[in-house]
Amino acid sequence: MTLEEFANHVVGFVQRNEAWALPVVFALALGESLAFISLLLPATVALFGIGALIAATGIAFVPLCPAAAAGAALGDWLSFWIGVTFKEPVARVWQLTRYPDLLPRGHDFVERYGVYAIFLGRFFGPFRATVPLAAGILMMPFWPFQFANVTSALVWAVGLLGSGYYGVKILM
Repeated sequence: MTLEEFANHVVGFVQRNEAWALPVVFALALGESLAFISLLLPATVALFGIGALIAATGIAFVPLCPAAAAGAALGDWLSFWIGVTFKEPVARVWQLTRYPDLLPRGHDFVERYGVYAIFLGRFFGPFRATVPLAAGILMMPFWPFQFANVTSALVWAVGLLGSGYYGVKILM
């Protein structure tokens, strides 16, 4: 299934089943932010499309945005936990072996920018998957990590859903 087909399928499902919008947005954001899964799940395009769908159909923006932020924050927290718990052996998981430079790049990014890497990494695809994992491996303090995680998840969710939403509003 191509990226476009996946996004169309998800957006179409949400359009037909509005009651499922909240859990679908949460799950997409969680998958997009969770190490390993994010390398397989093209959720960003689907979330952008759901933002456009919100504008076109009148689905409520407000509950979906916190759902996306919560899913993204949970995904990064779980990735951080995996890094803290399993350390370097996590690099041997098959998704990371397919892209052997991702984790070392995330590691270098966290060492260079510290807690700011958590915030910035959310907005760059490959870093979104590896920066929280690397932060856990490097034993970044929990509360600074969580502060950057939650604030970046909120900004990311508003930016992603909002850009789809306002893109359609401008065109309408």
